[in-house]
Amino acid sequence: MSATEAVRTRPARRSLRWMRFAATITGILVLLFGLPWWTVVGADARWPVAVAVTGTVLFAGGLLAFPVLMYLGHGRRHRDRAAATGDTILGVIWVLFSWALLGNVAKLVLALAGVADPVRSRIVAAAVAGVSAVLVVWGYVEAMRVPRIRRVDIVLPRLDAALDGLRVVLLTDTHYGPINRARWSARMVAAVNGLDADIVCHTGDIADGSVAERRAQAAPLGEIKARLARTYVTGNHEYFGQAQGWLDHMRELGWAPLHNRHIVVERDGARLVVAGVDDATAGGSGVTGHKADHAAALAGAPGEVPVVLLAHQPKQVRDAVAHGVDLQLSGHTHGGQIWPFHYLVRLDQPVVQGLSRHGTGTQLYTSRGSGFWGPPLRIFAPSEISVLTLRVPA
Repeated sequence: MSATEAVRTRPARRSLRWMRFAATITGILVLLFGLPWWTVVGADARWPVAVAVTGTVLFAGGLLAFPVLMYLGHGRRHRDRAAATGDTILGVIWVLFSWALLGNVAKLVLALAGVADPVRSRIVAAAVAGVSAVLVVWGYVEAMRVPRIRRVDIVLPRLDAALDGLRVVLLTDTHYGPINRARWSARMVAAVNGLDADIVCHTGDIADGSVAERRAQAAPLGEIKARLARTYVTGNHEYFGQAQGWLDHMRELGWAPLHNRHIVVERDGARLVVAGVDDATAGGSGVTGHKADHAAALAGAPGEVPVVLLAHQPKQVRDAVAHGVDLQLSGHTHGGQIWPFHYLVRLDQPVVQGLSRHGTGTQLYTSRGSGFWGPPLRIFAPSEISVLTLRVPA
């Protein structure tokens, strides 16, 4: 192949890749909106013309508006109203799609039971629409409420008796974003300050956007109280925007950013290493000096002292095991956020939520997150403020 032919081939390949991507996205959107439309509005139900036309217009309007809103809201323009509207449409259509799948299974059962159309399809359509509406309203209330307090005792074999009962409060995935949640942030901070924390940790995805865009929402974090330390690491969403900016801002708010480093906290002569690493995506983000580096984070740490590691994604526990970490604290999964999305999360992460064991001596606590990303909904995956009490073995 000549140099000229090679130059001509590269744009053609890029164009082909773009067309494949566009076709894939279009197919997904048609399925995502099409199945609920067919289940709720489709021909088998034989709704009156006015009902069928109204339903079709709503689904078609959502299908056409959704990609435009997402582009305006999450593209270069960062228009918050567009992002909030597009995110809400995504959440509603995901709920409808999930229950439409179940509805079509129910339709088969009704058919076997001898229930004929249009009655069969109308029963399923009404059930899918009704259940989805209730779940969307309930999910919105769950997303916007102050997170529940979730208390867990964690036994660390190497913990000194003087540190028995040490209280670690974990926040993660606050995702300050297009919906202004400054008041929610203040109420969350008030809840944290009522927990008498020794250490408060934030394991990333603090916001979607720059410090300048989300400063007011994050401001209450500066009021959080902890006797020994307030520590923070980056999540993957910081690398969509301004990772170093958030590290610097959290330092200004009085937190200790653990950018591949550790600190040693002490109580009554007993010590605990609190370390942190960048998110797993940091190395490929293009941000200079950022990548998950467990060796750097633990360099110089006293070997006989237990280590609590902050790492945004649960799958980073593999490196934690290799470096002899006692306990890793993570978020990222949101517990799935909107059922049944947790099944897809499980394909990427070893754990969706809760306490788990890895290797011979490493434990992992995965929070469901304190906020939400994208759709302002939480369905069967409540948010949490985690209170982790460290214990010595009985």
